[in-house]
Amino acid sequence: MNIANLKGIILAGGNGSRLSPLTDSFSKQLLPVYDKPMIYYPLSTLMLMGIKDILIITTKRDESLFKNLLGNGENLGIKISYKVQDKALGIPHAFILAEKFLINSKVVLILGDNIFYGHYLIGQLIDSVNKDSEATIFAYRVKDPSRFGIINFDKDQHPISIEEKPKSSKSDFAITGLYIYKSNVVEFAKQLKPSKRGELEISDLNKIYMRKNKLNVEVLGRGIAWLDTGTFESLQDASLFIKTIEMRQGLKIGCPEEVAWRLKYINDEKFEDITSKYLNSPYGNYLQKILNEKNP
Repeated sequence: MNIANLKGIILAGGNGSRLSPLTDSFSKQLLPVYDKPMIYYPLSTLMLMGIKDILIITTKRDESLFKNLLGNGENLGIKISYKVQDKALGIPHAFILAEKFLINSKVVLILGDNIFYGHYLIGQLIDSVNKDSEATIFAYRVKDPSRFGIINFDKDQHPISIEEKPKSSKSDFAITGLYIYKSNVVEFAKQLKPSKRGELEISDLNKIYMRKNKLNVEVLGRGIAWLDTGTFESLQDASLFIKTIEMRQGLKIGCPEEVAWRLKYINDEKFEDITSKYLNSPYGNYLQKILNEKNP
């Protein structure tokens, strides 16, 4: 896969109603997960995959807030653009909005409230991109399948059905908020009809690929953590998880400035300029510390 033809989308729209009143004034993807904005985590995941052209889909209300936080990506050595979704019309609608952005490109879409962490995670994601599959989704074993979209497999581990929040299920593998598609995803998204809740459903999109025998399912192993931060409880759980790992290791998770520097998207001088912006915070102290460790 030519990385230049790989693009990323972060879906950061919606009302965040499950997190009201916290989200009455701004996007949930700007809420803190421990020591940094939520959107830093999916952004870092895309950057670690080598993606340097990223579209953030958000609301008119929140567009300026994301621009104030991230700008055009120049400080990170990447390109960030923005697209407004007037109202929540479902995940597949993002591909329709991004049609011009995705011409002749493979795309990785990640939900702005999903956090992925694990030592072998990025390698698995890159391997999945490099496969010739038209569509790839990622499954993760969960304790309560009734809360998620569930993928069912046959005896040879081929996907055979997708169920939305089943009351009972033969499978306990949930579909995570990370998807890889070829550019034909726009064409298929346009074929979808809104569900009873008035949205285009990602499950319906994946079923199109599954019926064509073009849906690849990658199972994320037990050494990988997948966190959905869409409720008060899960938001707190995610913050405690991030805090525990960071306090134990002394390394940060979801730090886009560090990712950009370590991948050489930016040089030492640019990285030092960024650290000066946060000098009076633990975040800035961390950035300065890792820079000094490389340049004693």
